[in-house]
Amino acid sequence: MSAPAPRTGAPALPVTFRPTRTRVVLLSVGVMMFAVITVVAFTLEQLSTGERASFVFTALVFLGVLALLSRPKIVADDSGVTVVNLTRTRRLSWAEIVRVNLRVGDPWVFLDLSDGTSMPALGIQPGIAKEQAIRDARALRALAENHGAGTDNG
Repeated sequence: MSAPAPRTGAPALPVTFRPTRTRVVLLSVGVMMFAVITVVAFTLEQLSTGERASFVFTALVFLGVLALLSRPKIVADDSGVTVVNLTRTRRLSWAEIVRVNLRVGDPWVFLDLSDGTSMPALGIQPGIAKEQAIRDARALRALAENHGAGTDNG
């Protein structure tokens, strides 16, 4: 069964797709913002303790939002796909995925599902790394075609 994988471009399972560059940028900016705001809060002598605490709390909120934005990923294994978006995680069996779409201008991959709906999968997004996103989308499409409803995989 390993012979078809190189022919179709499907990677070995399990595999995780995530926008690594975007994640690095978001988390780096978040940590730097937190550090700068915290340093400013403690260097301004005229601030009270409560005001300093509000500066640090605001910096933590910014860091938390950027950490949330860096959360998306897609994890594919033998039994299906786990799509982790900003605030929601959804587990899909391979049979539920009809098609993997990444059209020109799309901000991320969309999964067409067997119930007739379409689900965004933010774990593959062409923003900063377009070529990597295209490779990842093709790999996920190959996996869906190999393991999906149209195949007999026991």
